[in-house]
Parts: sequence; structure tokens; C-alpha cells
Amino acid sequence: MSLPEFFPFHGDWDRYEDELYEIYENTIVRSALTFGGLPVKAKFAPPTKKKGFTFWHLISEGEQEEERTPDFKRCERIRWVAWLVQNALSHPDVSWWENDRWGNTHIVIWHEQESFAVILAKRTGYVLLKTAYWVKQHRRKDFERERAEYWRSRKS
Repeated sequence: MSLPEFFPFHGDWDRYEDELYEIYENTIVRSALTFGGLPVKAKFAPPTKKKGFTFWHLISEGEQEEERTPDFKRCERIRWVAWLVQNALSHPDVSWWENDRWGNTHIVIWHEQESFAVILAKRTGYVLLKTAYWVKQHRRKDFERERAEYWRSRKS
């Protein structure tokens, strides 16, 4: 089973944004998506332009919420998010591990060959979809090290 096709930008940002949101709602919000038997949920508040909070973290980048800018690498890979979550435990090209960030346990799902990651946060009875992004070259070594350390610690 291979990754879904890219969803490339076609020149009309407003229409593209609405199409991205429809894909997000169909593949994530309304799809009964699960990871490890737990439902995957998205955060809706605070909404921006009547679109849920998590959506913006899947298609844009930036430290300040009000200043996030579209990231076309994220946008064109919007269909990959659900696919990676669905295939994380069984696909040979996808790996996963846990890490601790800001007092929370996160699950990192990484397609190393495509350099794309999905981040989930563990919650009681579900996992929260936090973000997804293209992993830049300088971060790949960090991902490799963190994954190796996690699985090494699980074996001991």
C-alpha cells in the first residue's frame, strides 16, 4: 500500500484552503481514525476563519498562532496524515515512538523515506492530533537518535 497522491496548489488560495479543509474533515475528523485502538481526535478551539485549530497546524507553520503562514509541503501532503496514522503499526516504511515534550507524552509517526511526520499527544482514552510536517534535513538525525533511544529503552 503506497502513500496517497499529493494535493498540489492550483493557484486559488481561498478555494485550495476550503478543499484542504474538506480533505481534513473527511479523512480525520469524520473518519473514525484510530491509533493503537484509541480514537484520534482534533482540537477545534480556538477556530480561525471557522476552521478548527488542528487544521491550521497541519497546513501552516510558525511559532505565533496569529502569524502562521501556509506551508505548501504540508498542504500538498494533507492526505498523508490519516494514512500514516492508519499504517504506523504495520507498514515497513513507517516508524513510531514516544517522546516527552512540555510535560506531555507525544507519539511521533515518521515516514523516513518521505521525511514526513505526524505528531499525536497521548490523552486519557484517546490521542490528540497535534501537527504534521515535512522533516527538514537538519532534523533527521534528531529523529533517528530519538527513535533509537526509545526502542532501546523499551528492550531493557
